[in-house]
Amino acid sequence: MTSSTSTQQWLDICALDDILPSMGRCALVNNKQIAIFRVTKHSDKQAHEFYAIDNYCPFSQANTLSRGITGSIDDKLVVASPLYKQHFDLSTGECLEDNSVRINTYPVRLNGNTIQLAA
Repeated sequence: MTSSTSTQQWLDICALDDILPSMGRCALVNNKQIAIFRVTKHSDKQAHEFYAIDNYCPFSQANTLSRGITGSIDDKLVVASPLYKQHFDLSTGECLEDNSVRINTYPVRLNGNTIQLAA
């Protein structure tokens, strides 16, 4: 997800190389754990998209989503919870197995070689 709203303040989170392609990392932002993912586009292995969601999994009640496996189901980019395997849409935060459950998503962008999160 990318946002370019000029009124937002952007926090530097990490360098691009700190997150391997198709992996996630956890960042502590304002005392909240945020999972940030670098997803490789299938059509262009050099192009990446970035997503940020809550790291907290409501099913396991643990901060583990940054260690989940990314992939796609139908046309949705998802992360699978490492404990109970629910899939969360990286764009919307919706749980594919239980659409009454949703986690927060956050604007994230690449600025030069730095991954930033909207504050």
